[in-house]
Amino acid sequence: MLDLHTHILHGVDDGPETLDDSLALARSFVAAGVDTVAATPHVRDDYPTALDTMQARVAELQTALAAAGIPLDVRPGGEVAIDRLRPLDVDEQRGFGLGGETGYLLVEFPYYGWPLELATRVDELRERGLTPIIAHPERNPDLQASPMQLRPLVDAGALVQVTAASVDGRLGRRARKTAAALLELGLVHLLASDAHEPDSFRLSMRPALASLHDDGLTRWLTEDVPRAILAGETIAERPPQRTKHWLRRA
Repeated sequence: MLDLHTHILHGVDDGPETLDDSLALARSFVAAGVDTVAATPHVRDDYPTALDTMQARVAELQTALAAAGIPLDVRPGGEVAIDRLRPLDVDEQRGFGLGGETGYLLVEFPYYGWPLELATRVDELRERGLTPIIAHPERNPDLQASPMQLRPLVDAGALVQVTAASVDGRLGRRARKTAAALLELGLVHLLASDAHEPDSFRLSMRPALASLHDDGLTRWLTEDVPRAILAGETIAERPPQRTKHWLRRA
């Protein structure tokens, strides 16, 4: 299983404080059945992670993982706030891409308010040959009130990442209901943990996958799409949704 939204790097944002903490989080990922993660530190005003800092931390962690014998493949990345996109030049944007310069960039959707400039930023990224991946929009009250607001952005070429713990209700009823609506509308392209600490309440994706009751869809969300993103390849078509009975419980 792959997890392309994690805060596994130490000393850069609200994730682990020390390298040992990062290793503990890595062990938790392995125990949860994850073999590959993207390190996606915040890139925003309160955590203005620089590209070279992210790259150095990834290299340091990769070395430490090998020395500790922890079988976790850590790739570079970033979670870039919408208002930090324009200050970054195209090389920096690509450098923060999931897996490195893959052409896919994780963009943080705010927890409150609808970002009026989002459609413009999506268009700008697409013009630069970058595919934005909108992170955890189901946790935003404005989007919860009207999930269909994401449709124009997806039609414009954006992808959507939902937090796994939203799908099975660990992050509350409203996030679960919205995640279910987005899945039913075909507006979700991958699941990820957004984990910040070992043994965190929302780290494991298994409860979310079990709640879907659809092996083809879960494989697409956690294997097929993430692997295509890391390889910089076109994403395969979404498989037909076999069942919707789980949606009625949301």
